[in-house]
Amino acid sequence: MSLATLGKNTAARAASRSPGAIALIVVAWAVFAVILLLPLYIVLTQGLNRGLEFFWQAISEPDAISALKLTLLATAISVPLNLVFGVAAAWAVTKFEFRGKSLLITLIDMPFSVSPVVAGLIYVLLFGAQSKLAPYLQDHDLQIVYAVPGIVLATIFVTFPFVARELIPLMEEQGTTEEEAARLLGANGWQMFWHVTLPNVKWALIYGVVLCTARAMGEFGAVSVVSGHIRGYTNTLPLHIEILYNEYNMVAAFSVAILLLVMALVVLLLRQWSEARLSRQLQANREE
Repeated sequence: MSLATLGKNTAARAASRSPGAIALIVVAWAVFAVILLLPLYIVLTQGLNRGLEFFWQAISEPDAISALKLTLLATAISVPLNLVFGVAAAWAVTKFEFRGKSLLITLIDMPFSVSPVVAGLIYVLLFGAQSKLAPYLQDHDLQIVYAVPGIVLATIFVTFPFVARELIPLMEEQGTTEEEAARLLGANGWQMFWHVTLPNVKWALIYGVVLCTARAMGEFGAVSVVSGHIRGYTNTLPLHIEILYNEYNMVAAFSVAILLLVMALVVLLLRQWSEARLSRQLQANREE
């Protein structure tokens, strides 16, 4: 180890023991405990307040099972669609120059700036009973708003940017050198994608999919507007929790919240795993 590196490590250890650093660490843990750990503790204690038997009844009743199935269905449809779009958009933005490129990037970021409630209202105005499309939808017996298709559309909108936004910075950093080399060796577009581009971005892709999944499962605002809150039909898990809470059925509401919390923790573990692999990949790319 060089003297410079040793000096930096010594300085870092000394700074970590300073009163200011200790105070910042204590404040950080206190904020973490109040904002995250305390709410989690309340959810767990309230949900299990009447024991495991009542908890199981709350999460296994027909309305809760229906809400769980709809949440998983909306996630299972929206995530693959956003996966395909995210990969295609990232490929187009980073590998090609074309007119309207900046506009495409702006449109990708739009769901970050638009309120989910506004997004849901847009679909109500577009496909609702007062819209210009209403006669056509009625003639063909198509129900978009206050039905499963509207929930899927709203979920797709709010999860739209996550995959693309994880891939674009990494693919820009990697450049086009390897793709150009593959083209010189006779590879076509699909061969370049499957054998060159995809292996280089697979961990960023997994990370984006995990974030997209977490957002889809927990979405409330946009889905609440387009769902109609039809119990047992258009309620996702977050909406089912809201209904139970408004009915002052607190223990059942927190019991279902525990189910959603467990799903979120599984996604969080996948996120941490994929983030660690992505960090190692970025470090390896910088060393090369």
